[in-house]
Amino acid sequence: MSSKGPSSSSGRYVSRLTSGTLAIIMAGGRGERLKQLTTGRAKPATPFGGKFRIIDFVLSNCVNSGIRQIAVLTQYKAQSLIEHVQRGWGYLRGEFNEFVDVVPAQQQTGLKWYQGTADAVYQNLEYIRAHRPKHVLVLAGDHIYKMDYGPMIAYHVEKNADITIGVVEVPLERAKEFGVLSVTEWNRVVKFTEKPANPEPMPGRADTALASMGIYVFNARLLEKLLVADAAREDSSHDFGKNIIPAALAELQVFAYAFEDVRTRAQAYWRDVGTLDAYYEANMELVYVDPELNIYDEEWPIWTYQLQRPPAKFVLDEESRRGTAINSLVAGGCIISGAQVRESLLFSDVHVEERSIVQASVVLPHVSVGRNCVIHKAILDEGCVVPDGTRIGVDVAADRRRFEVTERGVVLVTPDMLRAPG
Repeated sequence: MSSKGPSSSSGRYVSRLTSGTLAIIMAGGRGERLKQLTTGRAKPATPFGGKFRIIDFVLSNCVNSGIRQIAVLTQYKAQSLIEHVQRGWGYLRGEFNEFVDVVPAQQQTGLKWYQGTADAVYQNLEYIRAHRPKHVLVLAGDHIYKMDYGPMIAYHVEKNADITIGVVEVPLERAKEFGVLSVTEWNRVVKFTEKPANPEPMPGRADTALASMGIYVFNARLLEKLLVADAAREDSSHDFGKNIIPAALAELQVFAYAFEDVRTRAQAYWRDVGTLDAYYEANMELVYVDPELNIYDEEWPIWTYQLQRPPAKFVLDEESRRGTAINSLVAGGCIISGAQVRESLLFSDVHVEERSIVQASVVLPHVSVGRNCVIHKAILDEGCVVPDGTRIGVDVAADRRRFEVTERGVVLVTPDMLRAPG
């Protein structure tokens, strides 16, 4: 499907559009499919990629796109997310009307907390009105991707659209996890079904469906009108995907914008890390020699907040006690002391003691792995202290008794699991 318009390549034209856009990032979800990984944190606050948090990707996309008016809507288990945004994203200049505001649920319109994605925005209509944007860009705060939103907003204007939806192609067997669209040859959306039991494939492609990225561009005044009308409906779930978008198709101009590489038209990198297996795989992809997601891209940097830590350190050089890391990412503050790390991703301040082996694993910050341990195909949550001699990812039956094991055999380990009687 074609998505690029003739004017979207004009930097000056796009910059005028982005400067008049308010981004609303939905960061209040529970993240239940990540199991115990989100017991104490919101999904967007979950560490990713060795030094980032998931929300850093959408925030970086906004800033790199020239969108400097950003509101982050929070609700569940938001403390670590709030702290991260305040510490890492407070550098925008308020006197230039640039900001990243954290907007917690405040029961603005009654006694209820956010009832759905549309209700979350509805409860903050006064906030939106105060900034008088021409366009409102609604974004999910829990996906991993790099995207310039400017061309999408330009496409919205060129199509004279009322609503524009960012879309990706996904395998049909996974499409039931998303909102699924049907479009005309001109990319007009004619059908939208949120998380259908039997997703509709794309024409001529029986194994692929067109899925929503959870990215919407609205004309600001229209958005207000739609939200007010939806709020008055008692039978509504007050959700963009379930209610706002399907109801708009009959009367409004709703278009799909394909998330493609501007030069090659190939679908660009986008990952929904909503399950433990998806989270593990997206992290592990970064270990590859030439990963699809380039976190070293100086033209499109991923910004974040990080504690100041010393360089990673690899010590001891004896047979069976040699500190090494092969085909791995190792963040600052890590000490590999006479241990082996292979095909793994270590976040900051991870210590691995002698004669231990960490392989094909994702190790979150502030983890300590004792001596003579074997860690294989695991996610070790932040703050884990792994006792000497522990074996994880070796005996599935033993792992299931103590830890969370996914369908694909990834073992999630949390501090509470390690502290529980064995």
